[in-house]
Amino acid sequence: MMPCTWPTTLFFLIWLCNDVASKRNHTLKPRVVLPENYVKEMRPPARKGQPVIVEFSIYVVDVNSINVEDMDFRVDMFIRQTWSESRLQLPEDIFEEGDDHVTLPPEFFDNLWHPDPYFLNSKVTEIAELTHKFSSVTLYRNQTVRYSARMHAIIACQMEFQLYPMDIQSCPIYIESFSYSNQKVRFRWSEAGVTINPELKLLQYHIGQPLRLEETNGYMIDKDGNYSRLVVYFRFERQIGHHLIQTFAPSSLVVMLSWFSFWLDLDAIPGRVTLLVTCMLTLVTMFTGLRADIPPVAYVKALDLWMAGCMMFVFAALGEFVVVKVLDKQYQMNKNKAQESMPRIIPVIRRFLQRLNGDKGSCGTIAAWEGSGVRCRKVDITSPTSPAAATPAVHPTPSATTPHVVGVERRQSILQVAWLDADTGQERVLWREIDKLSRVVFPALFLLFVTMYWPVLLLKTKASS
Repeated sequence: MMPCTWPTTLFFLIWLCNDVASKRNHTLKPRVVLPENYVKEMRPPARKGQPVIVEFSIYVVDVNSINVEDMDFRVDMFIRQTWSESRLQLPEDIFEEGDDHVTLPPEFFDNLWHPDPYFLNSKVTEIAELTHKFSSVTLYRNQTVRYSARMHAIIACQMEFQLYPMDIQSCPIYIESFSYSNQKVRFRWSEAGVTINPELKLLQYHIGQPLRLEETNGYMIDKDGNYSRLVVYFRFERQIGHHLIQTFAPSSLVVMLSWFSFWLDLDAIPGRVTLLVTCMLTLVTMFTGLRADIPPVAYVKALDLWMAGCMMFVFAALGEFVVVKVLDKQYQMNKNKAQESMPRIIPVIRRFLQRLNGDKGSCGTIAAWEGSGVRCRKVDITSPTSPAAATPAVHPTPSATTPHVVGVERRQSILQVAWLDADTGQERVLWREIDKLSRVVFPALFLLFVTMYWPVLLLKTKASS
């Protein structure tokens, strides 16, 4: 009898130890906190006619991939939903000593009633996971349920680029109930609201603070009802530093470089043309590269106005060169004709001046001969004693055989390409005067363009924010 008792006793002790160990390592079953008649498809009971209140809070971990071509951005965040579930039965032994809550694995969430929010304007939404999904359910002693999850979402955003590169993009995230109307479930922001990671930094943007939160009701045509909706607006302010260094400063220097052509003589035609054409091609290449950074839009952007203004200034400098070259050609033509007719005209002028001054063999009024014209002083015929006055340049023509006006005048065209200064008596050529004037006018006009462009752009940016 004794030999049979020892094996039986040993087997009983082993079974008892395994039973104790299994009770010590047991997992909380859903039926421990849920009543037998619990139906997860039914929302928690509320006062008559009152919806279930679900509070939301979001902690933004990172915002990246702000894609202006697809007009969307990716956001990584922790999202929390909190609501009251009065049907829970929470025994004291599930709470650790000193705690007022217990955290359960995400599998327990499938046995509970839970709201069905979704991102109305999202392209992709998913819960982050490594070995398992990063989500949890927390039960509180006061029968409050909190669901937390780490999520990735790609949010669509209708971007506007009129003020690019000083644009401010306001991108909302809409959170709405999918199945329950606002009479059944109501969403609202918790006290925490939406918080952004203080270490978050973006390359080209700055997230404006504070964020604007709204609680609205949206009418859905496809579901024929009003549904509770939460909205958070992210304000992405583009940082101008990158474009100042890469766009505005180089384009301004290219425009200033084109002004050097006004100091080059017309004899340096290859250098002057090469300089202006190179400046124009540089701006066109720069503008083409900038257009690749943003999608093609049907309206004019602020950067388009800047680049168009810069190209107009360079094109105007190129047009100025063409004008002065034509004037110089006309001047040289007139000068050559005057030199050819000079031997026939000199005796006529000499006899005429001798007759006026009464001095044979000399011309008291002739100051000098300079190529295509004669510098002399005009004598008043009606008053022989009146002093001589300075007169503009006189250019003889081959057809002027009989002088009928005091002095000699030649007009080959409507536009006078050369004249004598009344004060100094020096010959002044029109194309040289245009070059000198351009050295002042072009920088002054560009400065005016800059002083008008930036204040208007800053005011519009401030108004849009």
